[in-house]
Amino acid sequence: MSERAALLRGIRVWLAFFVVCLVLSGATAFPLVTELHLLDELLTSPASPLPEHMPALVEWIERVREGLDATDEKYPFVLYGTDWLAFAHLVIAVAFYGPYRDPVRNIWVVEFGMIACAGIIPLALICGPIRGIPFWWSVIDMSFGVFGVIPLYLVRRRIKQLEALTAPVSHGGAAA
Repeated sequence: MSERAALLRGIRVWLAFFVVCLVLSGATAFPLVTELHLLDELLTSPASPLPEHMPALVEWIERVREGLDATDEKYPFVLYGTDWLAFAHLVIAVAFYGPYRDPVRNIWVVEFGMIACAGIIPLALICGPIRGIPFWWSVIDMSFGVFGVIPLYLVRRRIKQLEALTAPVSHGGAAA
């Protein structure tokens, strides 16, 4: 396998991994109420060690479930916002087809993704306290940006290597 083919394969594998994670992350926003019920049941089941070892987590998940239940009961239209969140994840995932197809030409999509990952950190630090989100939960949210930027950084680095391989060779002769 040529160096170019190996770089292209690595780029596509990392992009596919990133897109799968983005789609899964988005898809989980659709059934939020059901997921919170399942998670609450799992965390509070007699077999779970978490109530004893991580009571703050269990209390937080229960509070979030109660809030979602109340919202779903009285104001279900508010949950439409999480449907749009899910949709946004899916649309952004589609954008990564460009760099999958032509990485050098569409490197800007990867860089956009890196900027979006970086933007998660100030969003969590600013909006988390405003919305009453525990700091440790904001750290979990920020980890999505940190872990999301890693494959994109690796992809960008490989794209730059691929670009260097495919750039026209200049024969540095002086103009007469």
